[in-house]
Amino acid sequence: MNEGENRQIARDSLFLMADLRVDGLDSDFRIKVRNLSAGGMMGEGSVRVVRGTVVQVNIRNVGWVEGSVAWVQDSRFGVAFREDIDPRLAREPVSRVEDPTPEFIRKAQVRVAADTVVRKI
Repeated sequence: MNEGENRQIARDSLFLMADLRVDGLDSDFRIKVRNLSAGGMMGEGSVRVVRGTVVQVNIRNVGWVEGSVAWVQDSRFGVAFREDIDPRLAREPVSRVEDPTPEFIRKAQVRVAADTVVRKI
């Protein structure tokens, strides 16, 4: 794909925080994710990267994703992912350990607990 074709890829504008690892550096950097698509993202932060640098980004509900820096402008940069992701996952609430109890039982337990009267003897 040439540069003009990349602009036609659907992007999801959003704002979320992520951790960034830069190949060759020891620490993680906290960055803002400004937009996200299946094939890449735009990030912003104080980390200085150059085009072609290999990075890993820890995106909420997606996990660590490897890619390379495609462009840099001031404190913003684009990352092209090595493999496509599902960007909708990043918009979902943070995952929790699922309670295996069926929902109708959990709701009944809440109703019973609300109706329970505590008596002192």
